[in-house]
This record gives sequence, C-alpha cells and structure tokens, in this order.
Amino acid sequence: MANHSAHSAAAPSPGQPAGHSHAGHGHGHHDVSKEIRKYMLVFGALIVGTIVTVAASKVDFGGHGMNIAVALLIALVKGFLVAAFFMHLIDEKKLIYGVLGATVFFFAGLMYITLWCSEPGSFIHIKKPTEAKQPAAQPAKH
Repeated sequence: MANHSAHSAAAPSPGQPAGHSHAGHGHGHHDVSKEIRKYMLVFGALIVGTIVTVAASKVDFGGHGMNIAVALLIALVKGFLVAAFFMHLIDEKKLIYGVLGATVFFFAGLMYITLWCSEPGSFIHIKKPTEAKQPAAQPAKH
C-alpha cells in the first residue's frame, strides 16, 4: 500500500541514520501535481457520469428492465472510479481485486434475480394447477 503521508521523506525511519532519506518514497512537487491532476480528471469523469445518468433517466431504452440495466452500468463505472482512485484500490494487491470482483459478481447476480422475479412470467408467479373444483349443486326450481 502506498504511503501518502507528507512527512515520509523528511523524517528517517526508526533505526535509520538521520542523514539518510528514502529516495523515491517522498512526494516532490511534480508527484503531487500529477496526483492532483489525476484526481481532477476522475472528478471530471464523475461529473460527466452524473450528467449521463440524468440524461439516461429521460430516455426509454425499451423497457423497465433495460432502463435499470443502463442505470446500473453507469453506476458501476462511477463506483469503479471512486473505489479505484479515491479509495486507492488501483494500487492494491490482487487479493483486493478478487474480493472486489466477487462483490461485483454477487451484486450483479442479486440484481438479476431481483429483476427476474419481478417479471410476471417467471416461475415464481406461476401457480400450480389444483384439483378441478366441482361446480356447486344448482338449487332446485319450484
């Protein structure tokens, strides 16, 4: 995991001589401006994603399920940007990506099951045939 503290280059580690610094571990002016530029690009992408979300909410993509799928796709991209850059998951190890991938997989599966169960033709809504009811006896006419 990356060390983002401002004083990491200035202060020596415990047990390290005072005159020795961590070359390459500090953040110079160029590194900080590069990070700020990256954050501003991600922020701009999130603003564009929000505008796309609002615009997509006004478009009919051919059904309620398709509109939900488009909205979830946009939200997935925006969530990836936040998790990857603002939460620094882009710098993490493969285990984190595995956990994140499993989370996305199960979330998508639960959303699919939810949409599938809301369809009137799904097997959850089909009633089992019951025994044929006998018509009630007609009262005799007098």
